[in-house]
This record gives sequence, C-alpha cells and structure tokens, in this order.
Amino acid sequence: IARENISLAPALLLQIAPASAPKTIPFPPSPKPPTIPRGAVPNPSPRASPPGSRARARDTCCRDPRPPRVRRKARPGGGMYVVKRDGRQEAVHFDKITARLKKLAYGLSQDHCDPVLVAQKVCAGVYRGVTTSQLDELAAETAAAMTASHPDYASLAARIAVSNLHKNTMKSFSETVKVMYTHFNERSGLMAPLIADDVYEIMMKNATRLDSEIIYDRDFDYDFFGFKTLERSYLLKVGGKVVERPQHMLMRVSVGIHKDDIESAVKTYHMMSQRWFTHASPTLFNAGTPRPQLSSCFLVCMKDDSIEGIYDTLSECASISKSAGGIGVSIHNVRATGSYIRGTNGTSNGIVPMLRVFNDTARYVDQGGGKRKGK
Repeated sequence: IARENISLAPALLLQIAPASAPKTIPFPPSPKPPTIPRGAVPNPSPRASPPGSRARARDTCCRDPRPPRVRRKARPGGGMYVVKRDGRQEAVHFDKITARLKKLAYGLSQDHCDPVLVAQKVCAGVYRGVTTSQLDELAAETAAAMTASHPDYASLAARIAVSNLHKNTMKSFSETVKVMYTHFNERSGLMAPLIADDVYEIMMKNATRLDSEIIYDRDFDYDFFGFKTLERSYLLKVGGKVVERPQHMLMRVSVGIHKDDIESAVKTYHMMSQRWFTHASPTLFNAGTPRPQLSSCFLVCMKDDSIEGIYDTLSECASISKSAGGIGVSIHNVRATGSYIRGTNGTSNGIVPMLRVFNDTARYVDQGGGKRKGK
C-alpha cells in the first residue's frame, strides 16, 4: 500500500496546475474638459434649469449679496503706520526711531546709555495709527523708567520730551505771544487773553530784539522731572495744549517784571535761562498776564472773633490762594473751646472746627486753578 501511494504522488502533483495571473482590463481615458478661450462666455449646461425654476431660485438665494472684497495694498512694515503732525500717514520705519534717539543721545555715556535698547522697547509698543507726538512721549517715558540703570537715561528722556514740545510749538516768541493774546474761549464765546495789554504792546514794539535774544538750546538743560513740572503747571496753554516753550516763559516773565526797561528784561532772561537764579512760582505763573500777582506768601490776621470776621478772612484767603499765593493766618483773637457766646447764650467749639474749614477752602481753591495745591 505504501508503494502504491508513493507511486501515485507524482500523478497528483502533475494534475495540480499553477494558478494563472488575473487579466487586467484597461479603462478608457477620461475625456479632457473643453478649453474655453479667454474672454469667451461658456455655453450653459444642458442640465441647467430653465429660468424661474426652483434650482435657479435656490442658486440666487445662496449668492452673497455683498460686493466682492477689494484687497488693499499692504503697507510696508507689516501694515503699521504713524500719523505725522501735519496729518499725513506714513509707514513705520524703525530705523528712523533709532536714528532720532541716537541723535538726541549726544554727549551721553555710550557704555551705559543705549538708545537702541530704548528704541526696541518703543517699537514693541507701536500700534497702527499712533501719532509721532505719542511716539515721542512713549520714548521719553521709556527712557525715564530706565533711569535706575544710569542717570544719563533721565537726560535722554528730557531731550526727547523737549524736542517733542519744540515740534508742537512755534519757534518765534512774538508769534507765540500773539496766539496767547488773541485767545478765544469757545465755551463762553468771549475773548480770554493770556497776556496783559500793556505787556503785549511792549513785546510787539520790541519783537525783533526779543526774538533774537532767545536761545532755545537751553531748554535741553532741564532734566526730565523738571521739564515735566514746567509743562504741567508753568507753561501757558491754549485749548488745553501747551503753546509756550521754557524760554518763552522766561522771556515773558522778564518783560512782565521790567516792562519798558528792555535791557534789564534781556539781562534777567539770560541769567534765568542759564540758571543763575529763578523767581518764585507765582511770579512764573502770573508775570506778564492780565493778573500779575507775583508774591509768594501772605500773612493774614483774623479780622474779628465773630461769624462775619471769620468768614471775611476766609474769603480773603480764598482770593489769595486763587492767585497762587501761600497763606499764614493768625488766629490769636479767636476764643477757645467752651468760651461763652453772648449773642446765642452758648459756648464756642474752639479753633479746631474753624481750622478744618480754612484747610478745606485751601484744598478747594487751589493755587492757580489746579497748578499747585493750596496751603
């Protein structure tokens, strides 16, 4: 049996034929879409719905009724632009910011005061539509915040702020005086000159001489804190905007003090601009203005130990504080706590409640209308 099985094995192997490979049937090539020449209108599809059908209505409803969006030309600098002082729009050029700060950093320590670092921090805060004046303010505040690293940053901050003011104001002293003299209050509809009539006539009469004597480079001698104090309280404003430069203020004060004595006025100007001395704050506030109150301190005595006397003295103190004067009040004649009041058959509350009223009045009627706190 084993031999027969062995002999049948080759026959079985011969009957098993190898499977043939499947035949591949080629697909017909896909037809190419017809080419439509440029400018030609393609024929409508034969399956397109006739006018008025639901498909046409559905296609019409699905269309966007808005006009196609026009793509604007991109501005250089990533779409950022600044608004210049004359209203023109200009693309942001970071190289210009760096070059401006480098120019103002003359004479400062190159090892410790880096204007490029300040420019980098300023560029990080730039936004679309920022004005050049706001850029200068940001640069000045950025440099001032770095004063702890080196004192030269304070000098750089002051130079940036002064340069910004110079670009926003007029160079001519006489032209600036004209603007201040012809000031018009839009709310009241009345003229509100900031220069006295007699001082204005003297300034116009000697306009050429006064303009030639002013040296604007001396504005850059102020540090940042001192200049911002001048800008906030001392320089005259028109419509909420500063129109004076520090040198304009010093010349106004000099002419307001000496009037027709132009030689003394010019000498006083040069000594103050070179910082040999300075006048008190009320003088800097009010000299040359229609209310030339130049005194710093006033000593006032209580008029009488009565309601009329106390409040008359209070009114006088308020008038002094309005013109930027400091006040010292003598209250030795005011009765003490518990003293008898014959008119009302009562007793006095003493000086403490009265002093609170005087103190609150000084806080309310501050010096120069918000220029300095009353005291």
